[in-house]
Amino acid sequence: MKYKTYKNGQKLSCLGMGNMRLPVINKDDSQIDFAKAKAMIDRCMESGINYYDTAFIYHGGKSEEFLGKALAEYPRESFCVADKFNMLANPDYKAQFAEQLTRLQMDYIDFYLLHGVQDAFVEGILQSGCIEYFDEMKKQVKIRAFGFSYHGSPAMLHKMLEAHSWDFVQIQLNYYDWYFGDAKELYEILEQANIPVMVMEPVHGGLLANLTEKAAGVLKKAAPEQSLASWAMRWVMDLENVQVVLSGMSDLSQLEDNLDTFGEIRPLTAEEQELIKTAAVIQHEAVAVACTACRYCCPNCPQGLDIPVLLKAYNEAKIGGAWRLSGLMVLPKDKLPSACVGCGACTEHCPQSFEIPRYMDEMKEMLKQFENQ
Repeated sequence: MKYKTYKNGQKLSCLGMGNMRLPVINKDDSQIDFAKAKAMIDRCMESGINYYDTAFIYHGGKSEEFLGKALAEYPRESFCVADKFNMLANPDYKAQFAEQLTRLQMDYIDFYLLHGVQDAFVEGILQSGCIEYFDEMKKQVKIRAFGFSYHGSPAMLHKMLEAHSWDFVQIQLNYYDWYFGDAKELYEILEQANIPVMVMEPVHGGLLANLTEKAAGVLKKAAPEQSLASWAMRWVMDLENVQVVLSGMSDLSQLEDNLDTFGEIRPLTAEEQELIKTAAVIQHEAVAVACTACRYCCPNCPQGLDIPVLLKAYNEAKIGGAWRLSGLMVLPKDKLPSACVGCGACTEHCPQSFEIPRYMDEMKEMLKQFENQ
């Protein structure tokens, strides 16, 4: 495992374990398969991974509890935990922080973040009093480093940086968003401010591990033995100001692939950089909605729709035709796109502000041809 030295002299593994997509039972996100997930944590510790990321809302609130139990047998100084205050889940930051320590069964949190900051509630965050409170928790050594994860615009990132002296910032960073989003600008703002970057969604929620056949062919031709995910990970680690790359791994095969990649990180050649850019351009032509399947939208949907699954079908339909939506007809009527009431709660909680009700309406029209079949 490769390590980078954090600014306090602490050595952090370049690969961090994200605890948002753990193996679950019966496809129920709130029922973590403890045995399988614990085996992953044990393998992480064995391999030298020492950075574990969780949040108040992950797995229906069960991720923190799981992680605390899974790490309980290891010396506390042998790992770091990153956790997050989610203002939308519970604005009472004092109560939420206390509950997180209880769930984790820990006396302190190594890296604490304001969760998923977006333009719409930057002002609310800054005026809530939570920053001052978490600063006090840092003075009491209940928090070791304080930062935020960010899904907003470059302009509002400047505002956040002006408001406080942050220890680190976590952003969505991958080669797709670098070329077709604002990831490059966000990264460069943080680099100029000399703030270490923690990376989320390095494979864009699996998108870059499951490229279209044409896009994948570009990379596979150059290196048939390398996984598509490894290309994305190596691209991120080529950025000097990146401290830790989080991977929300769901099974041991994904973990082993990442361990191979981070065991000996090989810098990309100029030719490989161009191949990645070419693959990104080809992929961009095929993607309608670049959903990362973070599922922040799901708990807030009054109809209980599996929005990431529906958006995946939407992308497939936009690429290959409306007939690709026919598979959705096995779903109960109250779980189809037509069940969407257009309330907008999903968009409000979407880190990328996708107009999800509009996509649901479009699918509703596309699906009409299958209703009488």
